[in-house]
Amino acid sequence: MEWYTYIIVIAIGIVAGIINTLAAGGSLLTLPVLMALGLPPNMANGTNRIAIFLQNVVGVGRFHQQKVMDFPSGFKVGIPAAVGAIAGAFIAVNLNDEVMKLAIAGVMLVVFFLMLLNPNRWINSHETQPPIPYWLQVIVFFFVGVYGGFIQAGVGFFLLTSLVLASGYDLLKSNALKLFVILLYTPLAIVIFFVHGDVDIWMGLVLAVGNMTGAWIGTWMAVKKGAAFIRYFVLAAILIASTKLIVDALKAL
Repeated sequence: MEWYTYIIVIAIGIVAGIINTLAAGGSLLTLPVLMALGLPPNMANGTNRIAIFLQNVVGVGRFHQQKVMDFPSGFKVGIPAAVGAIAGAFIAVNLNDEVMKLAIAGVMLVVFFLMLLNPNRWINSHETQPPIPYWLQVIVFFFVGVYGGFIQAGVGFFLLTSLVLASGYDLLKSNALKLFVILLYTPLAIVIFFVHGDVDIWMGLVLAVGNMTGAWIGTWMAVKKGAAFIRYFVLAAILIASTKLIVDALKAL
């Protein structure tokens, strides 16, 4: 691989790290790049998780330094998500890829309009919007974990939605908890992909350099700008990601 390819991968990783930390959907950038470099889809999916894991180590550490991270809350929602992720990483789904892309894009657009039409619910904390019963949260985060274990791309959108609408946190705290939840289950998924020979460790580490840098920048922006800024960033990220999924799916149909 040429030297400039590494620079491109790191640069894409920086952008993806910022997007993943402030919102979600960075994997929609990194997965196509990894596949363009010759990695099969399953290997790209597994390799990308090395960068995601190290990105979230940095992100969680930075949010903790900024006194935003709530580890007890993270474990409460992260453990059911981790159990779901183990199941998701083993699941062999026969659903048509294009149909799945359209379904995911549709859900993202629903989230987009919920956030657009009721902004206060995403910006205010759970002091004004009580969470749903914890047993229901366990079910919600288990299924989000199943999705995250199976397909990493876009899981952050569903985690943010669940943390705000089900657990009652504002977007700043939800962003921090989102990174912690993904940090919990990603090593489990990596092991499963690695055992099946679907991880390129070297490429994952190169990509991780960019993702970790992006996470450092993203956490600084999140804390400095606050929940209102994050809302606008998430709205833009959802619109771009869902549009890309719809266009890709329609081209393939």
